[in-house]
Amino acid sequence: MGSLPLDALQPLDPDTFAADSSAVVDFLAGYYRDVDKYPVRAADLEPGRLRRLLPEAAPEFGEPAERILADVRRDVLPGLTHWQSPSFFAYFPMNASAAGFAGEMLSVGLNVVPFMWVASPAAVELEAVVVDWMARLVGLPDRFLFSGSGGGGGGGGGGVLQGSTCEAVVCTLAAARDRALGRIGHEGIVKLVVYASDQTHATFQKGARLVGITPANFRVVPTAAASGYALTGAAVRAAVEGDVARGLVPLYLCATVGTTGIGAVDPVRELGEVARRHGMWLHVDAAYAGSAAICPEYQGYLDGAELADSVSMNPHKWFLTNMDCCCLWVASPTALTAALSTDPEYLKNAGGGKPQAAAGAGAIDYKDWQISLSRRFRAMKLWFVLRRYGAAGMRAHIRRHVAMAEWFERAVSADERFEVVAKRRFSLVCFRLRGGGGGGDAMNRELLAAVNASGRAFMTHFVVEGKFVIRLAVGGAMTEMRHVGDAWELVQRTAEQLLQRR
Repeated sequence: MGSLPLDALQPLDPDTFAADSSAVVDFLAGYYRDVDKYPVRAADLEPGRLRRLLPEAAPEFGEPAERILADVRRDVLPGLTHWQSPSFFAYFPMNASAAGFAGEMLSVGLNVVPFMWVASPAAVELEAVVVDWMARLVGLPDRFLFSGSGGGGGGGGGGVLQGSTCEAVVCTLAAARDRALGRIGHEGIVKLVVYASDQTHATFQKGARLVGITPANFRVVPTAAASGYALTGAAVRAAVEGDVARGLVPLYLCATVGTTGIGAVDPVRELGEVARRHGMWLHVDAAYAGSAAICPEYQGYLDGAELADSVSMNPHKWFLTNMDCCCLWVASPTALTAALSTDPEYLKNAGGGKPQAAAGAGAIDYKDWQISLSRRFRAMKLWFVLRRYGAAGMRAHIRRHVAMAEWFERAVSADERFEVVAKRRFSLVCFRLRGGGGGGDAMNRELLAAVNASGRAFMTHFVVEGKFVIRLAVGGAMTEMRHVGDAWELVQRTAEQLLQRR
């Protein structure tokens, strides 16, 4: 097939759509069939590789899908880090699944923009249903449910699907800021203080800057091994009381369930009581580990959530929902919409002669729950995943990965050359070769670099209390026990070679 003539361009011709989509599906099926044959991390890390391979300008005339996919196979795949490889153990999992992909195809294919109820009523209402389903699955209190308040966000709870935790953080920080400034006046923004631990994701520092909190008023509260690197109420209380004595205003406190570095869990109830006492907004960040809360044995980590103002978790991490999808629940949607709502003339009376209010109290305008105006139909893919696998299937998915991590933790503990650095709570194991001081750190850096350079596995690191720690995060949709076993054998063999050389 040659170039497409200009007069033949029909972007949504059903037959062409079916043929091109089928070609892409076949391509991806082949990719997933062979994904474990690729080096997990991109073999060629030299910047500029793809620019040298591709033309300097876009083509003048269209090309057939087969030719484009051939270039993807030849030029793009070798330069990717393969996040869906069964031997990908870095960062946190970024799940994909057949159901997630099918839901994404429906979302992209329908291509609606549900930023207001009237813009796509069923899409908006499906999102409200799905976030309520998810809230119940992870055991959140009724105060975070639409259905718990009669729907619509009229003073009760509710949820929204954001793209990422970063977006959720900026939105909740803005809501907390405006709620506080309503009490103390807008000039008081220089007095507002945000609190987090030294294990909290850097997203919160970034978000605080974006909403106008001076960096000098971001408190990074230290943690220690004695508390499992969790943020303690006593430490927060001391920091807050010191700030209050200086005339500052405590604004926002983050409690994390499953920190990025080592999977630590902050005591939500204890921190919630401190937050309530000082009028702070409490946000619970469960981006990674929130998925585990669908299993009853992990819901205790969210004890005290009724004291929180907001909770977030990312189904795109460990819930078989393709990127991007972040659940954000708030106890008071009006606090969120007061900070984020807009009412331009061109969006008024958009319902064919009926005022928007005529849609009823249950109508939700999600444009007022997020940073951007436009938004994707994310609810479709999360709904498809929940329908396709069911709660029982998702619990089995989580427990399977936890069992693999438990095995890896036992294997590390049984080898006297290694140590487990922090208690494993979910499917993240943090370990290192024994050895003190900078020499031990250098040795572990060399071990991780050699493991990743092999192409047979990919892991990342963290530094806790000055120690370099290797992280193995189990969670890939295609990961089986044999892949975890192979990773451990690779670590052992590489360590042995390293120790012999030294």
